[in-house]
This record gives sequence, structure tokens and C-alpha cells, in this order.
Amino acid sequence: MAQPIIEFKQVAKHYDDNIVLKSVDLEIEAGKFYTLLGPSGSGKTTILRLIAGFLDATSGDILFEGKRINDVPAEQRQVNTVFQNYALFPNMNVFENVAFGMRLKGKSNSEIKTKVSEMLELVKLAGYENREISELSGGQQQRVAIARALANEPKVLLLDEPLSALDYKLRKEMQYELRDIQQRLGITFIFVTHDQEEALAMSDWIFVTNDGEIVQNGSPVDIYDEPINRFVADFIGESNILPGIMVEDFLVRFNGKEFENIDGGMKPNEQVEVVLRPEDLDLVPAAEGKIIVTIDDLSFRGDYYEITAFDDDQNEWQIQATNPVEIGARLGVTFDPEDIHIMRLNESEEAFDARLEKYEGENDDES
Repeated sequence: MAQPIIEFKQVAKHYDDNIVLKSVDLEIEAGKFYTLLGPSGSGKTTILRLIAGFLDATSGDILFEGKRINDVPAEQRQVNTVFQNYALFPNMNVFENVAFGMRLKGKSNSEIKTKVSEMLELVKLAGYENREISELSGGQQQRVAIARALANEPKVLLLDEPLSALDYKLRKEMQYELRDIQQRLGITFIFVTHDQEEALAMSDWIFVTNDGEIVQNGSPVDIYDEPINRFVADFIGESNILPGIMVEDFLVRFNGKEFENIDGGMKPNEQVEVVLRPEDLDLVPAAEGKIIVTIDDLSFRGDYYEITAFDDDQNEWQIQATNPVEIGARLGVTFDPEDIHIMRLNESEEAFDARLEKYEGENDDES
């Protein structure tokens, strides 16, 4: 791996006795789209503000291209921020808003005109130079804020929940546009959100935060398919989580039955938690099911039905199906071995990674 463009080494942030960030380590590579994902108060925005220089770390080191920047003022860092409320100047038109940072840096009028035109073309606002901010929609104002931030040619663009004020349709459109802008420019984006769907759709890499810590990081597929614990499994999409016993490698017991799966590297008869995603479950006639359930509720969600059901042990099941079913019906649920994900109880990310590496190494040696 090349030298990270940004690195945190045991970075913590305290306000007196209130610990908002607990000795975090992270690495950000250049040219990728990163997301800090977590609930309110989890520490994600604190990480962003530490990178920007709006906050000072209580302890630890923040590195930019290998150099410590803890004492570098915000205005001297090679990053720019797009805020949740956009922070545009209402007394300036679109052109002057985008040009603002360049004027502060003493750029010539010709340089400013060329760059503003380039940035407005990039965010699909060419021809809007003379519009007043009050004349723009929320989505257009956001594009102006992005253009203004990018006009200063930062190496890293920080985005602090910039889509949260937009309606659903516009929010979806802007997700694709932001991803497209990042890929065209090839610079590093660090995006803060509490919306897991947004994070999964846009990111190359996700840091999941909770209670002042990074609890898991990985690609969207890794985070979704291999959640490390109950918090991640619950926070990233819907999950059915049941207690189980790992009988041996590739064999787990839950709901009173044993099921083949693709997980291993745990102790025989170790207590675990079993995760099954609603979209991985299929409803079949009761005689064909691996588990028998009674349908309790049904909601139409547009492209699928969201079904709540209970098995004979009164475990609740969330199931997604393309066809409706009758309330009260007794049906079977089936799934494949690869749909079963096993989580150890209270396992740290470091232990999770070490176990997988050890287990995969031993199996490579055997093969």
C-alpha cells in the first residue's frame, strides 16, 4: 500500500470528562471515496472536523502525506469542506460564491473566470453565474457549495452530511453525481452520513463508527456481508439475528437444527450469533422449508413485500418477497449455506481480522 494521504495514530478527543473519540487509528488512501458512517454522537463528524482543523486532538497524531498536521491551521490544510447547510453567501451571486476562496488567495481575474466556468460545468450549473443564491433550489445550492470547495483544488474534499436536507429523489440523484465528480477528478472524498443506503451506494471504503470508535471498516460488500457484531449487522440494513452454537467448522446449530454454512475458525460448540438477511430468505411450502413460520404482518414497499413472521419458538423473522402472502399462513423458509453469517460474541475488529487471516492461511496450507 502506498503512503496514506491521511492517517490517524491513536487520535482521541475529550471535552473535560466527556470522551467523544477514543484513540482512533485509520488510514485514507488518495483518490478514493470514503464514508464515515454511524448514528448521531458516534464520532464520525468529530473525525471529519479533526481532519479539517476545526478541532484540536486531545492526544495522538494526525498525518497528511506523512507529515504531522496537528498544529497546522485549518486554512493552511490542503482540504476543503462542504457543510450540511452549504454556508453560501446570500449577498453574492453564484459566480462570486465559487470565486470567493480564489479571491482570498489573490488569484488573477482571468484565472478565476476560467476556474469558475470549469467548476460550474463540472456540477452542471453552466450559465448560472449571475443567479442569486435565493433563486436556486436546494440541490442547486449544494452544487454551488461543491463547486466553491473544488475551485480551491484541495487534495481532499470533506462532506459533512451534505444530502440530508434534500428530498428523497434529489438525494438519490446527488449520490450519483457526487460519485461521478469524485471519479472524474480522482481526488479523495471523505463523506459523513448516518444513512447506510447512501454509504453502500457511494463508497469505495466505509468506516463504521459507534460510541467514539471505529468498530469496523471495509468495502461496502465486506461490511454488508460480513458484519463483525450485532451493532454493525443491525445498523447496515435489516438483519435476522439469532443465538446459535458453532458445532464445528461449516456447521452451526440454531432453532434446534444444524445447518451447513461457510464460516470457520471458531472453537467447537462456541456460542455465536447467526445473521440472515431478509432478502436472502425464500418462502416455500411448509413441507419444503428449513424453518416453519407463521405470517404475522405484510407491508408493500414498491419492489418487494416486507413480511414479519414468527417461528414456533417465537423468534421474529423479517423476510422480503416479491409476491404477497396471507396473514396467518404457515409457510417454510429456506436459504443457502452462504446466506448464513456467523458472528462471535463481543469480538473486536482486530481479533476478527486475525482469526480470518489465520483460518484462511491454515486452509491454504492444507490445499
